[in-house]
Amino acid sequence: MGEINKDQVVDLSKPAGEGMVRVTFEPEGRTVEFPFDSLPYEGHGEPMSFLDVAENFDIFLDHACGGVCACTTCHLWVKDGANGISEPEDKELDRMETAADLQLNSRLGCQAVIEKPGTYVVEIPKWNRNYVQEGKPAVAVKND
Repeated sequence: MGEINKDQVVDLSKPAGEGMVRVTFEPEGRTVEFPFDSLPYEGHGEPMSFLDVAENFDIFLDHACGGVCACTTCHLWVKDGANGISEPEDKELDRMETAADLQLNSRLGCQAVIEKPGTYVVEIPKWNRNYVQEGKPAVAVKND
């Protein structure tokens, strides 16, 4: 696995390249792109989950339980690319019953796994943004 360019600037005027995954995290508006199934895995959520992607690119997505589907702090809404991610398993569905502001596109960032190259857009719900947590950088979001 190659080195990750965490400061990359993705040219959004062009579609994602063949075999590439492009993920935009809203409302931060940060987009990352990488070859499918190329990220190193450090045990945050399922491999190739949105949480795994966020952790690899230093994008803060709270996950109080460590990404083991024991809480809902990584709850997000999948706005684009739902056909390219894994179906929720029973443990995620059970956990999501306790999540606030549940929508049809709600998923846990630790469990929603990107299964093929493509473009994905996810939104971290406003009420679920904890930008100040011990050990994590404070991030300013302009559109709150």
